[in-house]
Amino acid sequence: MTADPFTMWHPVASAHDVPYRHVHQAQLLGRELAVWRADDDYVNVWENRCLHRGVRLSIGSNDGTELRCQYHGWRYANRSAGCTYIPAHPADAPARTICNRTFGSVERYGLIWSGESPVGDPPTVDVLEAGTPFGLRNLPVNAPVSLAVRHLQSHRFAPCGRLDAEAPSMTVDGVSDYSVTLTARAGDSQSGDSQSTVVFFVQPVDSARCVIRGVLADAPPAGEQLAVWRHHSTELDQLRTAIEAEAASMPAPEPMVPVLQQVPLHLAEVPDAPAGRQPALRVQVQRKWGAAAGVAAFELAPLEGVLPTFQPGAHIDVHLPNGLVRQYSITNGPGESASYRIGVKLEPDSSGGSSCLHETVREGDVLAISEPRNNFPLRRDSTRTVLMAGGIGITPLLAMAQALDRMSLPFELHCFVQSAEHVAFAEVVDGLGGSVVRHLGLSPDETVAEIRRLAASYESFSNLYVCGPGPMLEAVRREASSAGWPDDAVHFEYFKNTNEIDDSSTFEVALARSAMTVTVPAGATILEVLRGHGVIMPSSCEQGACGTCVATVLEGEPDHQDVYLNDSEHRAGDRIMTCVSRAASDRLVLDL
Repeated sequence: MTADPFTMWHPVASAHDVPYRHVHQAQLLGRELAVWRADDDYVNVWENRCLHRGVRLSIGSNDGTELRCQYHGWRYANRSAGCTYIPAHPADAPARTICNRTFGSVERYGLIWSGESPVGDPPTVDVLEAGTPFGLRNLPVNAPVSLAVRHLQSHRFAPCGRLDAEAPSMTVDGVSDYSVTLTARAGDSQSGDSQSTVVFFVQPVDSARCVIRGVLADAPPAGEQLAVWRHHSTELDQLRTAIEAEAASMPAPEPMVPVLQQVPLHLAEVPDAPAGRQPALRVQVQRKWGAAAGVAAFELAPLEGVLPTFQPGAHIDVHLPNGLVRQYSITNGPGESASYRIGVKLEPDSSGGSSCLHETVREGDVLAISEPRNNFPLRRDSTRTVLMAGGIGITPLLAMAQALDRMSLPFELHCFVQSAEHVAFAEVVDGLGGSVVRHLGLSPDETVAEIRRLAASYESFSNLYVCGPGPMLEAVRREASSAGWPDDAVHFEYFKNTNEIDDSSTFEVALARSAMTVTVPAGATILEVLRGHGVIMPSSCEQGACGTCVATVLEGEPDHQDVYLNDSEHRAGDRIMTCVSRAASDRLVLDL
């Protein structure tokens, strides 16, 4: 029975086709592929088209961490192929739905293997496993695979060490639908017998084209490799001539037409269903270490598959063994997509979150986490980017700094900490060079004075990002406002909501799209009541700090009690954080 080519692994490139910072165009079963190697040695095999306008990604730019489309600059992440940045929408985090189609990849015998829907693992060839494989010249052939395989069975070549042999004996050691194994032998009374085995894999490019990829089982000595390579190239050229001559006399087969999957292009991050704080992923604590005084760092690796794409500023919900849920920013730089890295400060008045991670969770433990959410996205179109971190508030800003540094964009990272020992992830901070300024051991008044100096003047196309303790964020927002910074140029993320919540009011909430009206009583939140009526609502921190549970207000006056929206957004009154904010009017109409 003929094997189904769509469930098999096939070679799509040689290892030397995918050096660092290069993109190789391949084709398999009629589908064009972009094959590229990241700096972490992961080989990506993707559909060869940008999701925006279909431009080939094989003409894109590989910076070692992301692939950038040359047309409109969309950037895609290593491993996941998720879109990380859209230049035309610099203030938005792209939705996770914007993700290119990926195909599995395995590097074996000097070849990159992939497939449409491959089952199991790539083939294991005993003679190659036992030897030292040496790749021969790849041979594109304008003929079907079946014809190439048939001709390969009568192919002849000389063994290494006896390239002058006129009539080597040939044996066919193995044949499949997509490979042929041949051994050549020659000898005389003086030098003895010489033999060489070559495995020829045949890549089905489409119905009328293929690529023959030969692998010599044992590499010849260094001084003989070029001669061996030339010998096989000459013999394979003659083979191609014979194959293509016969193919030209045959009827042309029907072309292979790949199925292209459509991707919904919600440009900005959108809520995912099902809603709530459901842990979609299982990860293992691959590493735990001290990242600074009182700070534990965790590297979280997937139990299987690839982690979802994230952008600088993103956070995850971590579901702890004691039943609590806490939010932590991803600190990874671009291309660090094999795991998520978070930092957790041990709080003296911990209610069980940070203490559980510090004292209970160990390397090897399995945790449940949410997919990344980004309500603190980084713009990359600024002439000046100022990052201000207070203590552990460096975590989201560290991801931003690494992204800006990788793209050679100007930025300043100001770290306000008690001492040098309190700088989290110091080895990463040190790698950012002169763009980092450490402010050590400042008093509250000295901190405010330094913030005032840094925010003293606003220049067009400047953006300021701040994360840290509440008093520091309030000082930054106050000083920036006094210096003329517009609200939309000052971006902030609170650790928690520092407002005193007043939940004593009772009001109605009408859902414009659901034709439903509910009553929110005192002591209950909009989020709780909507969920109680079966309305899908996402959430994360559930204290008005992260922005995940935002809803659009169509009518009515919100009573804002969050710390996520800025002053201008509070005054506009067209959005509300359903986890803490309420109604100042008797009735709200929400776009739900």
